[in-house]
Amino acid sequence: MGKLRQSPSTLVSTLCEAEPKGKPQVNRYTGVHGTKDATLQTRLIPLSFHLQRGKGLAAPLSALSASRRPERPADGRVAVDAQPVARSMDSDSGEQSEGEPVTAAGPDVFSSKSLALQAQKKILSKIASKTVANMLIDDTSSEIFDELYKVTKEHTHNKKEAHKIMKDLIKVAIKIGILYRNNQFSQEELVIVEKFRKKLNQTAMTIVSFYEVEYTFDRNVLSNLLHECKDLVHELVQRHLTPRTHGRINHVFNHFANVEFLSTLYSLDGDCRPNLKRICEGINKLLDEKVL
Repeated sequence: MGKLRQSPSTLVSTLCEAEPKGKPQVNRYTGVHGTKDATLQTRLIPLSFHLQRGKGLAAPLSALSASRRPERPADGRVAVDAQPVARSMDSDSGEQSEGEPVTAAGPDVFSSKSLALQAQKKILSKIASKTVANMLIDDTSSEIFDELYKVTKEHTHNKKEAHKIMKDLIKVAIKIGILYRNNQFSQEELVIVEKFRKKLNQTAMTIVSFYEVEYTFDRNVLSNLLHECKDLVHELVQRHLTPRTHGRINHVFNHFANVEFLSTLYSLDGDCRPNLKRICEGINKLLDEKVL
């Protein structure tokens, strides 16, 4: 895999550049997958998904109608038995799954929302990589991500796996950020957002406390807090994102909540101690700035 040497802070640019071109694909889930907001002014804080509303030209994400034109035989006539099929696409794999048959859209069908989403995606694809990265992640969070990648690689002894874990984390953060930025969460889901903020704040302070006060580290306590964060994220995106994304959420949190990983990270005489110091310094800064 040619991109294994990339630091996590550069993965955002890689993800943006890898987006498939063409019309945004729509499925039965609320929201449009594979579309990014070029005016997104939110800073997605790793570990916290620090989501703040901002002004911009972004059209709200919504479930739009999608159809496929009937196939044409060599003679140019439309096949009688050609059946338009609604499809859903995972923006990361490009795989499609068939849905219920739908009626093909006529030539007079117009959707301003669809056009706006296409325009956003087209503009975003032309933005410089560094600019995209700066839109989605701040310097402090980027440094934390880089240290998490290093300790993950140290623990797993597998660059490819460490890269995938961080890549999944960034993908989930971006998708949740787009949903939040475009007002796709219901009032009930916004309550979950606040619960997640509070739980994440508690987890962040616990991470720092276990580092600063010797012999207080309890891997089971920290693991349970991270699993509670995972459950809240699942609940938040339940009606918005695909099972594939839920799998990524599990992949990320199950790794960081693993008690063996936490033991390696907090080992007093282990190789990860300097990384933990920098992680906690970054978390402290985000806490002081009331980001977490």
